[in-house]
Amino acid sequence: MEDNNNNIVEKLTQVENRFEELNNLLADPSVVGDRDRFRELSKEHFELGPVVDSFREWRKAIAELAESKEILENSSDEELRELAAMEVGGLKERVETLYGQMIVALLPKDPNDEKNVILEIRAGTGGDEAAIFAGDLFNMYSRYAEAKRWKVGIISISDSNVGGYKEVIAEIQGQGAFSRLKYERGVHRVQRVPATETQGRIHTSTVTVAVLPEAEEVDLEILDKDLRIDVFRSSGPGGQSVNTTDSAVRVTHMPSGIVVSCQDEKSQHKNKAKALGVLRARLFDMKQAELDSERRDDRRSQIGGGERSEKIRTYNFPQGRVTDHRIGLTIYQIDEVMKGALDMVVDPLQAHFRAEALKGEA
Repeated sequence: MEDNNNNIVEKLTQVENRFEELNNLLADPSVVGDRDRFRELSKEHFELGPVVDSFREWRKAIAELAESKEILENSSDEELRELAAMEVGGLKERVETLYGQMIVALLPKDPNDEKNVILEIRAGTGGDEAAIFAGDLFNMYSRYAEAKRWKVGIISISDSNVGGYKEVIAEIQGQGAFSRLKYERGVHRVQRVPATETQGRIHTSTVTVAVLPEAEEVDLEILDKDLRIDVFRSSGPGGQSVNTTDSAVRVTHMPSGIVVSCQDEKSQHKNKAKALGVLRARLFDMKQAELDSERRDDRRSQIGGGERSEKIRTYNFPQGRVTDHRIGLTIYQIDEVMKGALDMVVDPLQAHFRAEALKGEA
Protein backbone atom coordinates (compact mmCIF):
# COMPACT_ATOMS: atom_id res chain seq x y z
CA MET A 1 0.00 0.00 0.00
CA GLU A 2 2.86 2.34 0.84
CA ASP A 3 4.37 1.77 -2.61
CA ASN A 4 1.03 2.69 -4.19
CA ASN A 5 0.90 5.85 -2.09
CA ASN A 6 4.42 6.77 -3.20
CA ASN A 7 3.50 6.21 -6.84
CA ILE A 8 0.41 8.39 -6.50
CA VAL A 9 2.39 11.16 -4.79
CA GLU A 10 5.06 10.97 -7.48
CA LYS A 11 2.43 11.29 -10.24
CA LEU A 12 0.78 14.20 -8.46
CA THR A 13 4.11 15.95 -7.97
CA GLN A 14 4.68 15.71 -11.71
CA VAL A 15 1.21 17.12 -12.32
CA GLU A 16 1.93 20.02 -9.95
CA ASN A 17 5.23 20.76 -11.70
CA ARG A 18 3.45 20.78 -15.06
CA PHE A 19 0.79 23.09 -13.63
CA GLU A 20 3.44 25.59 -12.54
CA GLU A 21 5.12 25.29 -15.94
CA LEU A 22 1.78 26.12 -17.58
CA ASN A 23 1.41 29.17 -15.34
CA ASN A 24 4.70 30.48 -16.72
CA LEU A 25 3.89 29.58 -20.32
CA LEU A 26 0.50 31.30 -20.21
CA ALA A 27 2.24 34.50 -19.08
CA ASP A 28 4.73 34.31 -21.97
CA PRO A 29 3.92 36.93 -24.66
CA SER A 30 4.95 34.54 -27.44
CA VAL A 31 2.35 32.01 -26.22
CA VAL A 32 -0.34 34.64 -25.70
CA GLY A 33 0.18 35.74 -29.30
CA ASP A 34 -0.31 32.19 -30.62
CA ARG A 35 -4.08 31.74 -30.39
CA ASP A 36 -4.16 27.98 -30.98
CA ARG A 37 -1.35 27.18 -28.56
CA PHE A 38 -2.73 29.52 -25.91
CA ARG A 39 -6.14 27.85 -26.17
CA GLU A 40 -4.59 24.37 -25.93
CA LEU A 41 -2.43 25.26 -22.90
CA SER A 42 -5.32 27.07 -21.21
CA LYS A 43 -7.47 23.96 -21.52
CA GLU A 44 -4.72 21.80 -19.99
CA HIS A 45 -4.24 24.35 -17.20
CA PHE A 46 -7.98 24.34 -16.47
CA GLU A 47 -8.08 20.51 -16.32
CA LEU A 48 -5.06 20.24 -14.01
CA GLY A 49 -6.25 22.94 -11.60
CA PRO A 50 -8.66 20.79 -9.53
CA VAL A 51 -6.07 17.99 -9.32
CA VAL A 52 -3.40 20.33 -8.00
CA ASP A 53 -5.83 21.96 -5.55
CA SER A 54 -6.75 18.54 -4.10
CA PHE A 55 -3.08 17.56 -3.87
CA ARG A 56 -2.16 20.74 -2.01
CA GLU A 57 -5.12 20.40 0.33
CA TRP A 58 -4.12 16.78 1.00
CA ARG A 59 -0.54 17.76 1.86
CA LYS A 60 -1.84 20.48 4.15
CA ALA A 61 -4.14 18.00 5.90
CA ILE A 62 -1.26 15.52 6.25
CA ALA A 63 0.88 18.21 7.93
CA GLU A 64 -1.95 19.22 10.27
CA LEU A 65 -2.57 15.58 11.16
CA ALA A 66 1.10 15.03 11.95
CA GLU A 67 1.12 18.14 14.14
CA SER A 68 -1.98 17.03 16.06
CA LYS A 69 -0.51 13.55 16.58
CA GLU A 70 2.71 15.03 17.91
CA ILE A 71 0.79 17.17 20.43
CA LEU A 72 -1.27 14.15 21.44
CA GLU A 73 1.83 12.04 22.03
CA ASN A 74 4.22 14.58 23.57
CA SER A 75 2.31 17.45 25.17
CA SER A 76 1.88 17.54 28.95
CA ASP A 77 -1.02 19.99 28.65
CA GLU A 78 -4.12 17.84 29.16
CA GLU A 79 -6.51 20.38 27.65
CA LEU A 80 -4.30 20.73 24.57
CA ARG A 81 -4.08 16.94 24.24
CA GLU A 82 -7.89 16.61 24.36
CA LEU A 83 -8.23 19.22 21.64
CA ALA A 84 -5.62 17.41 19.51
CA ALA A 85 -7.41 14.09 19.99
CA MET A 86 -10.63 15.64 18.67
CA GLU A 87 -8.82 17.02 15.63
CA VAL A 88 -7.07 13.75 14.76
CA GLY A 89 -10.30 11.93 13.86
CA GLY A 90 -11.56 14.69 11.59
CA LEU A 91 -8.17 15.14 9.92
CA LYS A 92 -7.84 11.40 9.24
CA GLU A 93 -11.21 11.44 7.50
CA ARG A 94 -10.25 14.53 5.50
CA VAL A 95 -6.95 12.97 4.43
CA GLU A 96 -8.78 9.84 3.18
CA THR A 97 -11.41 11.90 1.34
CA LEU A 98 -8.83 14.08 -0.39
CA TYR A 99 -6.77 11.02 -1.29
CA GLY A 100 -9.77 9.44 -2.99
CA GLN A 101 -10.46 12.67 -4.90
CA MET A 102 -6.87 12.77 -6.10
CA ILE A 103 -6.97 9.21 -7.42
CA VAL A 104 -10.22 9.92 -9.28
CA ALA A 105 -8.68 13.09 -10.72
CA LEU A 106 -5.71 11.08 -12.01
CA LEU A 107 -7.89 8.67 -13.98
CA PRO A 108 -7.47 9.01 -17.75
CA LYS A 109 -10.30 11.14 -19.10
CA ASP A 110 -12.35 10.09 -22.08
CA PRO A 111 -11.45 12.75 -24.66
CA ASN A 112 -14.98 12.52 -26.03
CA ASP A 113 -16.78 13.24 -22.73
CA GLU A 114 -17.43 16.91 -23.45
CA LYS A 115 -18.60 16.32 -27.01
CA ASN A 116 -22.14 16.63 -28.27
CA VAL A 117 -23.97 13.41 -29.12
CA ILE A 118 -25.50 11.78 -32.17
CA LEU A 119 -28.26 9.59 -30.75
CA GLU A 120 -29.65 6.78 -32.93
CA ILE A 121 -32.66 4.77 -31.77
CA ARG A 122 -34.05 1.88 -33.83
CA ALA A 123 -36.85 -0.60 -33.32
CA GLY A 124 -35.45 -4.11 -32.93
CA THR A 125 -37.39 -7.33 -32.43
CA GLY A 126 -41.04 -7.16 -31.50
CA GLY A 127 -42.74 -5.50 -34.46
CA ASP A 128 -45.10 -2.60 -33.74
CA GLU A 129 -44.45 -2.66 -30.00
CA ALA A 130 -40.71 -2.18 -30.61
CA ALA A 131 -41.45 0.92 -32.68
CA ILE A 132 -43.75 2.29 -29.99
CA PHE A 133 -41.09 1.76 -27.35
CA ALA A 134 -38.49 3.41 -29.58
CA GLY A 135 -40.70 6.49 -29.38
CA ASP A 136 -40.95 6.13 -25.60
CA LEU A 137 -37.17 5.96 -25.27
CA PHE A 138 -36.71 9.01 -27.46
CA ASN A 139 -39.17 10.90 -25.26
CA MET A 140 -37.25 9.74 -22.18
CA TYR A 141 -33.94 11.03 -23.54
CA SER A 142 -35.56 14.27 -24.69
CA ARG A 143 -36.90 14.91 -21.18
CA TYR A 144 -33.53 14.03 -19.67
CA ALA A 145 -31.85 16.46 -22.04
CA GLU A 146 -34.37 19.15 -21.13
CA ALA A 147 -33.60 18.67 -17.43
CA LYS A 148 -29.88 19.03 -18.21
CA ARG A 149 -30.59 22.09 -20.37
CA TRP A 150 -29.23 20.36 -23.44
CA LYS A 151 -30.59 21.08 -26.90
CA VAL A 152 -32.17 18.28 -28.94
CA GLY A 153 -32.40 18.54 -32.73
CA ILE A 154 -34.03 15.97 -34.99
CA ILE A 155 -31.89 14.80 -37.89
CA SER A 156 -33.98 11.98 -39.31
CA ILE A 157 -37.21 10.20 -38.38
CA SER A 158 -38.93 7.16 -39.83
CA ASP A 159 -42.44 7.01 -38.37
CA SER A 160 -44.32 3.84 -37.56
CA ASN A 161 -47.92 3.37 -38.67
CA VAL A 162 -48.97 2.51 -35.09
CA GLY A 163 -47.06 5.30 -33.35
CA GLY A 164 -43.47 5.61 -32.27
CA TYR A 165 -40.58 5.29 -34.68
CA LYS A 166 -38.92 2.65 -36.76
CA GLU A 167 -35.83 4.86 -36.48
CA VAL A 168 -35.00 8.28 -35.07
CA ILE A 169 -31.65 10.06 -35.26
CA ALA A 170 -31.07 13.22 -33.25
CA GLU A 171 -28.29 15.53 -32.19
CA ILE A 172 -28.00 16.42 -28.50
CA GLN A 173 -25.91 19.50 -27.75
CA GLY A 174 -24.78 20.33 -24.24
CA GLN A 175 -21.87 20.28 -21.83
CA GLY A 176 -20.94 16.74 -20.86
CA ALA A 177 -23.67 15.16 -23.00
CA PHE A 178 -21.53 12.22 -24.13
CA SER A 179 -20.13 11.66 -20.61
CA ARG A 180 -23.65 10.88 -19.39
CA LEU A 181 -25.36 9.33 -22.40
CA LYS A 182 -22.55 6.96 -23.42
CA TYR A 183 -23.87 4.45 -20.87
CA GLU A 184 -27.12 4.17 -22.86
CA ARG A 185 -25.65 2.43 -25.90
CA GLY A 186 -26.85 -1.11 -26.35
CA VAL A 187 -30.05 -3.14 -26.56
CA HIS A 188 -32.96 -2.04 -24.37
CA ARG A 189 -35.63 -4.65 -23.66
CA VAL A 190 -39.24 -3.83 -22.78
CA GLN A 191 -41.74 -6.20 -21.18
CA ARG A 192 -45.35 -5.02 -21.08
CA VAL A 193 -48.85 -5.56 -22.43
CA PRO A 194 -49.04 -3.66 -25.75
CA ALA A 195 -51.99 -1.37 -26.39
CA THR A 196 -52.86 -3.57 -29.37
CA GLU A 197 -52.97 -6.77 -27.24
CA THR A 198 -56.56 -7.89 -26.67
CA GLN A 199 -55.85 -10.85 -24.37
CA GLY A 200 -53.62 -9.08 -21.84
CA ARG A 201 -50.49 -11.02 -22.68
CA ILE A 202 -47.09 -9.55 -21.85
CA HIS A 203 -44.87 -9.08 -24.89
CA THR A 204 -41.09 -8.72 -24.99
CA SER A 205 -39.55 -6.35 -27.54
CA THR A 206 -36.20 -4.65 -28.05
CA VAL A 207 -34.89 -1.30 -29.18
CA THR A 208 -31.27 -0.56 -30.10
CA VAL A 209 -29.58 2.64 -28.98
CA ALA A 210 -26.32 3.98 -30.40
CA VAL A 211 -24.61 6.98 -28.84
CA LEU A 212 -21.86 8.51 -30.97
CA PRO A 213 -19.64 11.45 -30.02
CA GLU A 214 -20.11 14.26 -32.49
CA ALA A 215 -16.96 14.66 -34.58
CA GLU A 216 -15.66 18.04 -35.64
CA GLU A 217 -13.94 18.71 -38.94
CA VAL A 218 -10.58 18.75 -37.16
CA ASP A 219 -11.18 15.18 -35.93
CA LEU A 220 -11.08 13.69 -39.41
CA GLU A 221 -11.11 14.75 -43.03
CA ILE A 222 -13.87 13.73 -45.44
CA LEU A 223 -12.91 14.13 -49.08
CA ASP A 224 -15.49 15.45 -51.51
CA LYS A 225 -14.47 12.84 -54.07
CA ASP A 226 -15.54 10.10 -51.62
CA LEU A 227 -19.10 11.43 -51.37
CA ARG A 228 -22.17 11.00 -53.51
CA ILE A 229 -24.85 13.57 -52.78
CA ASP A 230 -28.42 12.84 -53.91
CA VAL A 231 -31.35 15.21 -53.42
CA PHE A 232 -35.00 14.20 -53.40
CA ARG A 233 -38.40 15.45 -52.33
CA SER A 234 -39.23 15.01 -48.67
CA SER A 235 -41.93 12.47 -47.89
CA GLY A 236 -44.46 12.78 -45.12
CA PRO A 237 -48.04 12.16 -44.02
CA GLY A 238 -49.35 15.04 -46.11
CA GLY A 239 -50.30 18.64 -45.52
CA GLN A 240 -47.85 21.42 -44.81
CA SER A 241 -45.08 19.09 -43.69
CA VAL A 242 -44.47 17.86 -47.23
CA ASN A 243 -41.95 19.91 -49.20
CA THR A 244 -42.69 20.78 -52.79
CA THR A 245 -38.99 21.14 -53.62
CA ASP A 246 -36.10 18.69 -53.63
CA SER A 247 -34.75 19.65 -50.21
CA ALA A 248 -34.09 16.21 -48.71
CA VAL A 249 -30.50 14.99 -48.96
CA ARG A 250 -28.93 11.54 -49.07
CA VAL A 251 -25.16 11.34 -48.51
CA THR A 252 -23.26 8.17 -49.44
CA HIS A 253 -19.68 7.73 -48.26
CA MET A 254 -18.42 5.39 -50.95
CA PRO A 255 -15.28 4.00 -49.23
CA SER A 256 -17.24 2.83 -46.17
CA GLY A 257 -20.66 2.35 -47.74
CA ILE A 258 -22.31 4.46 -45.02
CA VAL A 259 -25.51 6.15 -46.16
CA VAL A 260 -27.14 9.02 -44.26
CA SER A 261 -30.39 10.75 -45.19
CA CYS A 262 -31.87 13.92 -43.75
CA GLN A 263 -35.15 15.60 -44.64
CA ASP A 264 -36.10 17.31 -41.40
CA GLU A 265 -35.18 20.80 -42.56
CA LYS A 266 -36.84 22.68 -45.43
CA SER A 267 -33.44 23.87 -46.59
CA GLN A 268 -31.35 21.53 -48.73
CA HIS A 269 -28.21 23.19 -47.35
CA LYS A 270 -29.23 22.53 -43.74
CA ASN A 271 -30.19 18.94 -44.47
CA LYS A 272 -26.82 18.35 -46.11
CA ALA A 273 -25.01 19.83 -43.11
CA LYS A 274 -26.94 17.60 -40.70
CA ALA A 275 -26.34 14.49 -42.81
CA LEU A 276 -22.62 15.24 -42.97
CA GLY A 277 -22.61 15.65 -39.19
CA VAL A 278 -24.04 12.16 -38.71
CA LEU A 279 -21.63 10.73 -41.30
CA ARG A 280 -18.68 12.39 -39.57
CA ALA A 281 -19.77 10.97 -36.20
CA ARG A 282 -20.06 7.44 -37.59
CA LEU A 283 -16.71 7.61 -39.36
CA PHE A 284 -15.08 9.06 -36.24
CA ASP A 285 -16.48 6.20 -34.17
CA MET A 286 -15.14 3.67 -36.67
CA LYS A 287 -11.74 5.37 -36.66
CA GLN A 288 -11.56 5.30 -32.87
CA ALA A 289 -12.45 1.60 -32.83
CA GLU A 290 -9.72 0.82 -35.33
CA LEU A 291 -7.10 2.73 -33.32
CA ASP A 292 -8.00 0.85 -30.14
CA SER A 293 -8.91 -2.79 -30.66
CA GLU A 294 -10.10 -3.04 -27.06
CA ARG A 295 -12.47 -0.09 -27.33
CA ARG A 296 -15.88 -1.26 -26.27
CA ASP A 297 -18.00 1.50 -27.71
CA ASP A 298 -17.62 0.97 -31.42
CA ARG A 299 -20.94 1.13 -33.15
CA ARG A 300 -21.45 -2.58 -33.75
CA SER A 301 -20.86 -3.54 -30.10
CA GLN A 302 -23.25 -0.80 -29.04
CA ILE A 303 -26.30 -1.98 -30.88
CA GLY A 304 -25.58 -5.66 -31.57
CA GLY A 305 -28.22 -7.35 -33.65
CA GLY A 306 -31.24 -6.30 -31.63
CA GLU A 307 -31.73 -9.78 -30.18
CA ARG A 308 -33.39 -10.16 -26.80
CA SER A 309 -30.34 -11.96 -25.32
CA GLU A 310 -28.07 -8.95 -25.97
CA LYS A 311 -29.93 -6.64 -23.60
CA ILE A 312 -28.16 -4.13 -21.35
CA ARG A 313 -31.37 -3.00 -19.63
CA THR A 314 -34.89 -4.26 -19.11
CA TYR A 315 -37.99 -2.12 -18.57
CA ASN A 316 -40.66 -4.33 -16.97
CA PHE A 317 -43.88 -2.32 -16.77
CA PRO A 318 -46.09 -4.88 -14.95
CA GLN A 319 -43.55 -4.99 -12.10
CA GLY A 320 -42.73 -1.28 -12.35
CA ARG A 321 -39.00 -1.97 -12.48
CA VAL A 322 -35.96 -1.00 -14.49
CA THR A 323 -32.99 -3.40 -14.35
CA ASP A 324 -29.54 -2.63 -15.71
CA HIS A 325 -27.91 -6.00 -16.29
CA ARG A 326 -24.34 -4.67 -16.47
CA ILE A 327 -24.22 -3.82 -12.78
CA GLY A 328 -27.22 -5.75 -11.41
CA LEU A 329 -29.09 -2.54 -10.59
CA THR A 330 -32.86 -2.75 -10.13
CA ILE A 331 -35.05 0.31 -9.55
CA TYR A 332 -38.79 0.15 -8.93
CA GLN A 333 -39.46 3.63 -10.27
CA ILE A 334 -40.09 2.98 -13.94
CA ASP A 335 -42.53 5.88 -14.35
CA GLU A 336 -39.95 8.38 -13.09
CA VAL A 337 -37.23 6.92 -15.31
CA MET A 338 -39.44 7.09 -18.40
CA LYS A 339 -40.20 10.73 -17.57
CA GLY A 340 -36.48 11.50 -17.82
CA ALA A 341 -35.19 10.89 -14.29
CA LEU A 342 -32.31 8.94 -15.78
CA ASP A 343 -29.67 10.03 -13.29
CA MET A 344 -30.87 7.34 -10.89
CA VAL A 345 -29.53 4.84 -13.44
CA VAL A 346 -26.61 6.79 -14.91
CA ASP A 347 -25.06 7.76 -11.56
CA PRO A 348 -24.59 4.14 -10.36
CA LEU A 349 -23.26 3.17 -13.80
CA GLN A 350 -20.75 6.01 -13.73
CA ALA A 351 -19.68 5.07 -10.19
CA HIS A 352 -19.27 1.42 -11.19
CA PHE A 353 -17.06 2.08 -14.20
CA ARG A 354 -15.05 4.64 -12.25
CA ALA A 355 -14.46 2.04 -9.52
CA GLU A 356 -13.31 -0.45 -12.14
CA ALA A 357 -10.84 2.12 -13.45
CA LEU A 358 -9.63 2.91 -9.93
CA LYS A 359 -8.53 -0.69 -9.43
CA GLY A 360 -5.66 0.02 -11.77
CA GLU A 361 -4.64 3.19 -9.95
CA ALA A 362 -5.03 2.58 -6.23
